Amino acid sequence: MSVNTSPGVLYVLVCGSPIARDVGVLVDLAQRDGWEVCVVTTPDGRKFVDAAALHAQTGHPVRSYYKNPGDEDLLPPADAMIVAPATVNTINKWSAGITDTLVLGLLIEGYGFGIPTVVVPYTNKVMALHPSLHDSIAKLRNWGVQVLYGDDVLRLGGPGQNERYRSQFPWRRALQALHTRFAADNRVEPGARS
Repeated sequence: MSVNTSPGVLYVLVCGSPIARDVGVLVDLAQRDGWEVCVVTTPDGRKFVDAAALHAQTGHPVRSYYKNPGDEDLLPPADAMIVAPATVNTINKWSAGITDTLVLGLLIEGYGFGIPTVVVPYTNKVMALHPSLHDSIAKLRNWGVQVLYGDDVLRLGGPGQNERYRSQFPWRRALQALHTRFAADNRVEPGARS
């Protein structure tokens, strides 16, 4: 009898931010931890990623839009989700229950299914001042979403200045938060399933 050491299927949900160019780093880290990874982007997020390279890396097509009625699901169901980078737009819509993108639909359903979710908001420091963002982050945290946000996580630059913080994006920390969430939920630790 063989033992399955995979923690399961991880959906990496990507929003429209230049940092999305580096999402392959998270995919690689997650795969090293044993996750089967599927990448889903918002329509704007797709502009920043190399969908063909991510398909080759994961073995799954990069989804960005809802499927047509009657079409088969192309991806296996998620056991966990990481939203990184998460834009102000997506965070505010998510907290309001809006599902006008596939990413948002998955997040709304994920809450209903109790899927562990980690989110890494990423914007510039001027947009980060808007009260709606802070209200939305507070709502998500209240709902049990692990939100990695603040100067202790990642410093934000001014408009058009975030490139200097690109190498500091907390890809590994998002995975660590997910592992912590699994432990807190009394779930099987990633890598320990049989």
